[in-house]
Amino acid sequence: MKHRLPLLICLSFVPIILFGQGFTISGSVKDDTNAPIPFTNVYLLKVADTVMVKGASADENGFFSIENIVPDIYFIRASYIGKFSNLTPLDITKNLNIGSLIIEVGAELLDEVVVTAKQPTMERKADRLVFNVENSVVSEGSSWQILKNTPGVISMQDGFLIRNQQATIYLNDRKVQLSPSEVKDLLEGLSGGAIKSVEVIPNPPSRYDAEGGPILNIITTRNVAAGYKGSANGTFTQAVFPKYALGTSHYFKSEKLNVFANYTINPKKEFKDDEYHINFIDGNNTIFSRWDTDFNKVTRSAAQNANVILDYAFDDRNSVNVSSNLVFSPNKSFHNNLDTEIRNGQNQLDSTLTTTSRLDNDNTNIAVDLSYKHIPKKEGASLTLNAHYTAFNEDQVQRVSSDYFNPSGDFIRNFSFFTDSRQIVDIVTGQLDYITPLGGATWETGAKFSSIYSRSGIDFFNLQGSDQIFNPQFSDDFIYDEKVWAGYLSMVKNWEKWSLKAGVRGEYTDVVGESLTQDTENIQNFFTLFPSLYVLYAPAEDHSFAFDYSRKLQRPKYQDLNPFRYFVNENDFFVGNPTLQPNFSHNFNFNYTFKGTYFFDVYYRDNGNYISDLSFQDNQNLTLRQIRQNVSESTSYGLDFTYSKSVTHFWYLYSYMSVFAEDETFLAVESNNQPYTNKVEGIYGSFNNYLTLSKDGTFTGEVALTYLSRFLQGNYVLGPSTNLTLGLRKSLWEKRAVLSVATEDLLGEANARLTSRYLNQDNGYFAQPETRFVRFGFTYNFGNFRLEDNQRSIDKTERDRLAK
Repeated sequence: MKHRLPLLICLSFVPIILFGQGFTISGSVKDDTNAPIPFTNVYLLKVADTVMVKGASADENGFFSIENIVPDIYFIRASYIGKFSNLTPLDITKNLNIGSLIIEVGAELLDEVVVTAKQPTMERKADRLVFNVENSVVSEGSSWQILKNTPGVISMQDGFLIRNQQATIYLNDRKVQLSPSEVKDLLEGLSGGAIKSVEVIPNPPSRYDAEGGPILNIITTRNVAAGYKGSANGTFTQAVFPKYALGTSHYFKSEKLNVFANYTINPKKEFKDDEYHINFIDGNNTIFSRWDTDFNKVTRSAAQNANVILDYAFDDRNSVNVSSNLVFSPNKSFHNNLDTEIRNGQNQLDSTLTTTSRLDNDNTNIAVDLSYKHIPKKEGASLTLNAHYTAFNEDQVQRVSSDYFNPSGDFIRNFSFFTDSRQIVDIVTGQLDYITPLGGATWETGAKFSSIYSRSGIDFFNLQGSDQIFNPQFSDDFIYDEKVWAGYLSMVKNWEKWSLKAGVRGEYTDVVGESLTQDTENIQNFFTLFPSLYVLYAPAEDHSFAFDYSRKLQRPKYQDLNPFRYFVNENDFFVGNPTLQPNFSHNFNFNYTFKGTYFFDVYYRDNGNYISDLSFQDNQNLTLRQIRQNVSESTSYGLDFTYSKSVTHFWYLYSYMSVFAEDETFLAVESNNQPYTNKVEGIYGSFNNYLTLSKDGTFTGEVALTYLSRFLQGNYVLGPSTNLTLGLRKSLWEKRAVLSVATEDLLGEANARLTSRYLNQDNGYFAQPETRFVRFGFTYNFGNFRLEDNQRSIDKTERDRLAK
């Protein structure tokens, strides 16, 4: 039965394929003088929420035609250089010629050969926010920097938060199935010039994996018109240490073939200064030892990244996509120096500790996606098949040496050790998705299989002089084998003022985590349903109300289940937890939108037995360990407000405010397993201003300010932080070159202090990476770089949507 269950799940979601009838709308687009407007975009929109259903582009004489339309009531609208015709209602029951759509454009715009009007940087859609970066100064950085500057996203160490929940990274709607640190290495090597937009999806529908919570989906740039264009770009960043990056991108499009290729090399030297403190407490709740540490880390790396995306259309109904990414970081090194003062309860110097360590790392990550899409004759139907493979290899060597001295500076003793670790990860997925209209609704169904296999090992050696003594207590080999079978079914129906989207996803999980040396095994076998619901009610054009719900899953990661110990020194280490269990959460959100400009969101999450990062100090053995642990319970709730509008013709404002509360109840394992609730109430604010500083639109600027009052991070409370950034971007030589400059953390307040004070625990740290910097960027375009997208570089973002 165990082996039949995945097959039954997949079969249960096989769709019934029916056939329907479609109609054609035709007409023309003219200006207010009755002159035709060539190359405009025309959209057919849903009445309930004005989401685009289909679209087309007018020809050089302003004529357009939209075919294969399912009978229903729609709005139709034409767009040209950021100006629009009125929304026109249509009841489609037969083929129609609607005459002319009128746009009040202005003669001065029609006389321009190249239009440089800037599209709004932020778009709000029914289930996501879209951050368009192609014409933004942030595109001069890496993809990692773009995500850090995405409105509504909080950057936290090696990850990103949406509504205070860890986000999962997707690339072109495909999940990047790697750890946060591995994702960072991948994205830092991907040039921001290759990025079209970032989609922020707070509560993903059932077609997405149940695991992962909110999604950041990176959409790469593609050509619209036929031809070749390319670019070379470079950035120079001055922080504590100077660093640079060089890259080149190439685009080619013919009638059937669309190719994008990108290569970037990003050598850098980074500095990080951390301050740690631990107050060890005795049984009388009195501090008897104070440890204060200054931790300096210098990282040298030369990551390289190569990307290829290829689309080939066999005909109007059949196409294939191949995407590949290669990231390799040879000879990456970390040089660490820790200086610790150890004082007694009376704050008198007791001893000092100096630790030096070097870690050398080599890793390679290659990922390949193959997708096939078929458009049946039935209007609105599509079939997509996808296969994915990721191979990751890493070798890591670390040498640590600690010297202890008395208050007079005399040497007391030395403790040194050496570790040699390696890891391989293979990820294979296969997915089928089918969409079809049926019974007045649109149905989507699909099935997916994924497999993750990881084998990692570490050999630990104590060093005594020149002798290396193998220590089996801290050595291990760990195997992680995860297989997931999934199927989903969802439907979307629109009528009058209502829109309904409902779905369910079923997933069967089979996981084995095995420590070969310690002879321990973690087995997880379970099948669970994950329902989702989205309801929208629009009583009038200026008002809409929406409610959505979803159930999500959090699985333990293979690196979290691994019981290895990774040491900073003998007193500070991270240890894996092979007893971690999967966690299920419930997510609720209510939204009100006014005039498409003001957005109010109230959300509540029951996080369940959330897997959290916790730290515990052992007051008897004078150690601090970090561990991942299931908490007893956790909840999150808050109110978000979003404002997005062009204040003037040269000033576009996007603001995001959040008032929230977070709590976690966990077992304090170093305090007799007492339950303890850690909670905060906080405020987050982001204000992003995008300015057009010249009449021709070739000189733009950006000013952004973010503030976070407090935040919960496991059993730590993160203190306040403020980040002010500025950017300027200038197009030169008729857009053949782009020059930019950007600065971050102008106030020096972007980093925050973390503290953990409860029961017999009192420790904290202040991490200070290179958040303050000035970055200069230069891009030079060659080939047919002005590819007459929209024949006049007009509304390229909207044409890309039509091309899809």
